[in-house]
Amino acid sequence: MLTIRPETRGDVEAIRRVNDQAFGRGAESWLVDKLRERGVLTISLVAVQDDEIVGHIAFSPVVVESEGSSFEAISLAPMAVLPVYQRGGIGSQMVRAGLEECRRLGHEAVVVLGHPDYYPRFGFVMAGPRGIDCEFEAPEEAWMVLELRQGTLAGRRGRVRFQPEFKEAA
Repeated sequence: MLTIRPETRGDVEAIRRVNDQAFGRGAESWLVDKLRERGVLTISLVAVQDDEIVGHIAFSPVVVESEGSSFEAISLAPMAVLPVYQRGGIGSQMVRAGLEECRRLGHEAVVVLGHPDYYPRFGFVMAGPRGIDCEFEAPEEAWMVLELRQGTLAGRRGRVRFQPEFKEAA
């Protein structure tokens, strides 16, 4: 049975292991550690199966800036599942749980730089055509946004500014 819950202090090493194995590098676990250290890891959930952490998803704040205005959003990054558990629905369950927590906390929009065949199933659409640009170079089809409250992006445009650590890890 799979349980999705907020991370605890004792989960840090397991979260690093999940991210390192899922991505085959240390950049994502480094990012999560830096966001946690700065106190801006807004949502950090783990997926637990048979007393083992098999997945992790994180959300952190971003600012969408345009000339003369700005608004806050939240970024989904990273989301990881141990390779042996991938393609079994754990990632989807974590994304749904994370988005529900974002709604509960009052967030209105989520951005993600992710696989264009994966995230649209949750309602994500390409961000560029919606007027939301990424501050660093990213494939247009992989840069996506989701309105958690319908109409949030109406009339709003801008460039997303990430935490400095995110840019270093990208």
